[in-house]
Amino acid sequence: MKNQKMYEADDKLINIIRDNYNILQSLGAFGINIGFGDKTVRNVCEDQNVDTNTFLAVVNFTINGYRNIDDVERLSVPTLLKYLKASHEYYLEFQLPFIRKELSEALDENDNLARLILKLYDEYAHQIHSHMKYEEKNVFPYVQSLLDNNVVGDYDIDTFSKHHTQADIKLKELKNIIIKYLPSDGLHNNQLTATLYDIYNNEEWLSAHRLVEDEIFVPAIRSLEKKNRQSDVSVKISNMINQSQDNSDALSDREKDVIISLVQGMTNKEIADHLCISTNTVITHRRNIARKLQIHSPAGLTIYAIVNNLVDISSVIL
Repeated sequence: MKNQKMYEADDKLINIIRDNYNILQSLGAFGINIGFGDKTVRNVCEDQNVDTNTFLAVVNFTINGYRNIDDVERLSVPTLLKYLKASHEYYLEFQLPFIRKELSEALDENDNLARLILKLYDEYAHQIHSHMKYEEKNVFPYVQSLLDNNVVGDYDIDTFSKHHTQADIKLKELKNIIIKYLPSDGLHNNQLTATLYDIYNNEEWLSAHRLVEDEIFVPAIRSLEKKNRQSDVSVKISNMINQSQDNSDALSDREKDVIISLVQGMTNKEIADHLCISTNTVITHRRNIARKLQIHSPAGLTIYAIVNNLVDISSVIL
């Protein structure tokens, strides 16, 4: 449950941590070292060269969902940039490898089903890595060029914002497959349960990180763009559209045929020829399968096909 208290600069930082221990990761991303005694937020931030307003904006938003649009002008973009870069480093260098190690220890890598689970995780990790590296290669240097008054090209923060979609679909898929389909003995059940707990926390962290980018970082950069370009900039608001999805696992016989064909490595055209239907119909079936099962990757569909006896695991080529 979220703590509805709004924290201010004169609150003791130790009290905020006692109320909300999950902000410890934020401290590291801001470059704040522990050992600050009973100092206030203001004193700790001043001692460690962190902008107080920006620190409180991120803390209050991640804890309470509070965002004051009037605070945008008071935010320190260099502080935000440092925070996001450090968050990326934490996630890519520690969090992703840590969960991969937990999964590996909880699963028997000699088992084909376990290997498919690890393959699905590796696909997720690659997706997240590519997404964050895109930001580091394109977005962060662009923001630095704004700070340096040296913008080249026509890139703007709305280009990033419009394409800043959720990148953790495979993580949710992995979590659901482990819970619904993966058998285990007592020991492995404990290991998998602990790993699932970390996956849920990981999912929550990634969601909060994405919201900080969308709700704090992007507005701050829009404001910076206006100042630097000294012209009217049309603010484009990208609404996150949550499409209602049918979570039913019931598949038609034709959809099952399509899954079997996909697992066997057929292309859309080969499936169409094999089932005597059009390629467009194959694409429609694949879209409906993803919508019903919430499984979007070949590895995930292979696991589904195996545990539901659509194919024999011995016939699967890994």
